[in-house]
Amino acid sequence: MKAYQGIRPVFDDGNLVSTAGAVPVVALAEQAGLTALIDEHSTMPQPNVAAKARTVIVGMAAGADCIDDLDMLRAGGTWELVNGIKAPSTIGTFLRAVTNGGHVEQFGKVNRRVLTALAKAIPGLVSQRNDLVFIDIDDTIKEVHGHKKQGAGFGYTKVRGLNAMITTASTSTSHPVITDCSLRRGATRSGKGAARQISRAISTVHSLSDSPRHIWVRGDSAFCTFDNVKAVLTAGGWFSFTIQHWSTVTAAIVRIPEDAWTPIKYPNAILDEESGQWISEAEVAETPFTAFTSRKAGEQVDCRLVVRRVVRKNKQASAGQGELFTDYRYHAFITNAPFSTVDADANHRGHAIVEQVIAELKQGPIANLPSGKFHANALWLILAVIAFNLLRAAGHAALMPKARIDTVRRKIVNIPGRIAHTGRQITLHLPRSWPWALGWECLWDTVTGWT
Repeated sequence: MKAYQGIRPVFDDGNLVSTAGAVPVVALAEQAGLTALIDEHSTMPQPNVAAKARTVIVGMAAGADCIDDLDMLRAGGTWELVNGIKAPSTIGTFLRAVTNGGHVEQFGKVNRRVLTALAKAIPGLVSQRNDLVFIDIDDTIKEVHGHKKQGAGFGYTKVRGLNAMITTASTSTSHPVITDCSLRRGATRSGKGAARQISRAISTVHSLSDSPRHIWVRGDSAFCTFDNVKAVLTAGGWFSFTIQHWSTVTAAIVRIPEDAWTPIKYPNAILDEESGQWISEAEVAETPFTAFTSRKAGEQVDCRLVVRRVVRKNKQASAGQGELFTDYRYHAFITNAPFSTVDADANHRGHAIVEQVIAELKQGPIANLPSGKFHANALWLILAVIAFNLLRAAGHAALMPKARIDTVRRKIVNIPGRIAHTGRQITLHLPRSWPWALGWECLWDTVTGWT
């Protein structure tokens, strides 16, 4: 007997809900002031801007990665639980109404304000203790198709797309939230405009707690510029930026005495992207360094050059590079952080955390950039960021602080339910023996107990 025999599917129940977890997520957003903040800051020439933006955010939290996917929110009885859901056609018109970058900037401010409210209400989202906060900045190329995509071009990946720059904040005890983002043209230089985003990220991190925070800004070599370092120093923070093998860097590495190298062993092997080899052992050393010597004297930065070297297994790959690079591969970064050489290297390598955030966005809400209009796609990106932060906050409240966004969505948001009406009250029936019911109830208690 086949498993499906005796089953007759009928799409006829208006009381069923496929994403019952959207209810506490929407409540979380409203408690953080999402609708009020959109009404306060948005000047878009559209009615019901907050309801339309909220439809996109809730849809993204439930797994939507294109405009048509938002129709899932209008199925069954979801509309009774999440008020103001708009049709996909209305959302398309809403996105096309974004006519300038100012509209997108307004939603960026909404994200920062919502994040501040979430961090103060949910312990551990961004640790409230006097922990070191890491700000990571990176960019990615989101491949697009079709010749009518405004701003699309060939960037450093040689793939036609748009460039998204993301800034995250995290601590040693909390997973990253996104403080800011910006969508740029595909052929944009990676570090363009980064100083402004870094300054805003630092300001946002300070607003997340009532106590002063120590901040460390990390980035790869594309962001190793004077403007970015100056932005960090002006804010009183620490920086570490990977630096290319400029002639001054190579000369500084040569000056490091052989007995200055300290062996380190990684808890987990890491992949050397250039050689394709897994590395589990290395050595680190440091030397005083003056960065940006091509600029005028007042703009040169005295700092530390921390260098990690690993044994080069493919000696032929170094042919023609000189004796320095025959036996080792060298990875250098500049920093002003007052940590030991080994700790500075370990903390800097933690920069890879932002790459995981970018991967989660690209596998989720920005798997597609749905519009041909550049500013519409920029708004789609910032709404995706708001949805990401809401899911991160929901995960913390649901006892899943280390869970990835897909996990939170699967266990907390995409849970089936059934609506029952009793007098003037709605009862939301959820599956018996749901494995993550305790976390769901903790999230609900957090939302309903918000003061």
